[in-house]
Amino acid sequence: MMGKEEEIVRIAKRLDKMVTKKSTDGAMDLLKELKSMPITLDLLQSTRIGMSVNALRKQSTDDEVISLAKSLIKSWKKLLDASEDKNDEKKRNSSLATSSSKDASDTKDQRSDSLLHTSIPRRTHNEECILELYQQHSSNKKQDPPRTISTPKITTFPPIPITCDAVRNKCREMLTAALQTDNDHVAIGADCEHLSAQIEEYIYQDVKNTDMKYKNRVRSRISNLKDSKNPDLRKNVLCGAITPEQIAVMTSEEMASNELKEIRKAMTKEAIREHQMAKTGGTQTDLFTCGKCKKKNCTYTQVQTRSSDEPMTTFVVCNECGNRWKFC
Repeated sequence: MMGKEEEIVRIAKRLDKMVTKKSTDGAMDLLKELKSMPITLDLLQSTRIGMSVNALRKQSTDDEVISLAKSLIKSWKKLLDASEDKNDEKKRNSSLATSSSKDASDTKDQRSDSLLHTSIPRRTHNEECILELYQQHSSNKKQDPPRTISTPKITTFPPIPITCDAVRNKCREMLTAALQTDNDHVAIGADCEHLSAQIEEYIYQDVKNTDMKYKNRVRSRISNLKDSKNPDLRKNVLCGAITPEQIAVMTSEEMASNELKEIRKAMTKEAIREHQMAKTGGTQTDLFTCGKCKKKNCTYTQVQTRSSDEPMTTFVVCNECGNRWKFC
């Protein structure tokens, strides 16, 4: 099994590399190799080969590669469906076994009753009284209401909100496609259509219209959910860590990836520093030499960017070529 898994992982890495380089040369040979390999549900879940093949299908422009990739994904989906059917059959068999056990118990009680009613020759008065009391006890026992077996409470989602608005239905389709990016929903087992309907419903309830504000809100959700550099947002929505109500009202800053948040933070700091420099002006000097043009026509400004007990930061601008640098 380990040999097959390592081989599939090797093929998945090569497919991912092709998608990254946007070149699908040699993809056909790898897909044919996968076609000839016996793939199990465990291998699909451990190697995540399905996500790699689906990404290749979206990237490729070769009709043969796209057709073979679709065929593989369709055959692997049947494995998942078969596994779910098998689990349902086990549940039905368990229910039938419980019912059969109950029927056997009822048959046993019926045989006991038939033995009790068989005539016994020459009973004494005491025996008749004892028998009558026993029969009354058995009769009372049968009249007791049947005990019900408590079943665990199953968590259910609210029904999908229905709408006949063409704009809203189109937005739901695009949200569904965004949630299905990279096939994460298959591994998580999420219902993308249900989730997209809930997200769109919350957006509509908040905006109260399908105007430009509504469309821009939907577009920003789709863009962030499909962002390949921010897969955590999509996974959190699929697994329920971020609810449909939350994603419907989140700002672009809240949905952004950690990397983009750091970039925005650094740009904000730099803008503040430049604003401070422009506001306080600068002092012209020939004490500094520009690293680019090697001239000494510069202007410097000192700004307190750290705590008061730390030295000020000096910002220098070359008046000749516009080169900027700083030092503490």
